[in-house]
Amino acid sequence: MEPRWFTEMDDDHSQWYAEHFRQLASDGEDLEGEARLLDAIVPPGSTILDAGCGQGRTAGALFRRGHRVFALDIDPVLLAAARDDNPGPTYLRTDLAAMDLLRDFPGMEPFAAAVSAGNVLTFVAPGSEGTVLGNIYRQLADDAPYVTGFHVDRYRLADFDRDLAQAGFTLESRFATWDLRPWTQDAEFAVSILRKSI
Repeated sequence: MEPRWFTEMDDDHSQWYAEHFRQLASDGEDLEGEARLLDAIVPPGSTILDAGCGQGRTAGALFRRGHRVFALDIDPVLLAAARDDNPGPTYLRTDLAAMDLLRDFPGMEPFAAAVSAGNVLTFVAPGSEGTVLGNIYRQLADDAPYVTGFHVDRYRLADFDRDLAQAGFTLESRFATWDLRPWTQDAEFAVSILRKSI
C-alpha cells in the first residue's frame, strides 16, 4: 500500500508544503522546537535518525547544533527542498516501512537517537505503523530515545501504545506539545519520548 502522504493529498501538496515552510522561515517563525527538544536529551555530536524528514527543518536544525544527521523521506519533492533549504544532513529517499540503514550500509553504527516530527506516523501506509516503529527501533543503540509527535485524531493513542510496545519501545514521557506542556486526556496532540529497551 502507498503511504497516506500520497493517497490523502493532492498532486501539488508537497510543493505547497515546502513553500509554506519557506514562508514561515522568512516570517521569522520558530521552526526548531522539535530539534531543541531532541538536542536537550542526547549528548553533543550524536548521530541522529530523522525518520520522515519532510523539507528538512528538524534535520537541518540538529545538524546546525553539531549532530550528524541521516534524514529519510519518501517524497522526492520534499527531499529536494531539504537539500536546498537545510544542507548538511545526509538525505536519503526511502519508505520507512521498508528501510533498514544498518543492513544497507555495512559498518554503520546504531543511532544515538531518532525523531519523527510533523505527524509522520499518521502519513505512513495504513496498517504499517507497527512495522515502521519496529524498523526505527532496530536502527537505534540500546537505551536510545525516539521522539515523535502527532495529532491523536489521526492515530489513536491506544493503538500507538500497543504498536510501540510490540516494537520493543518503552514509553518514557508524554506531553501535549513539543515545548513540553503537560499531557491531558483532552489534548489534541501527543509528543512521546520512547526508549529502546535494553
